[in-house]
Amino acid sequence: MFISNAYAQTTGAAGAAGGLMSFLPIILMFVVLYFLMIRPQMKRQKEQKAMIDALSKGDEVITAGGLLGKVTKVNDTYITVEVSEGTEVIVQKAAVTLLLPKGSIKAL
Repeated sequence: MFISNAYAQTTGAAGAAGGLMSFLPIILMFVVLYFLMIRPQMKRQKEQKAMIDALSKGDEVITAGGLLGKVTKVNDTYITVEVSEGTEVIVQKAAVTLLLPKGSIKAL
């Protein structure tokens, strides 16, 4: 008597656009994540691989364990690093973290 009936409202064409708009922040978040995190990491990996592939005899390197030395032999997966005169260590190529400019070790 005093209470009127409530009827459901129908949604028009705006409902489809509203669904797309609700996914827009998630899509935008993935785009930002790609450009800020994934793409720079892939670039660093590509540079590291190119540096390891270019290792040659006479290069001065720093390994992941902190060893400084001069490369004396290069194989497919291993390199021999001369740490001091007469002392050579065999390490994996992947353990090389930095390629130093020539003459850096003598300056230390």
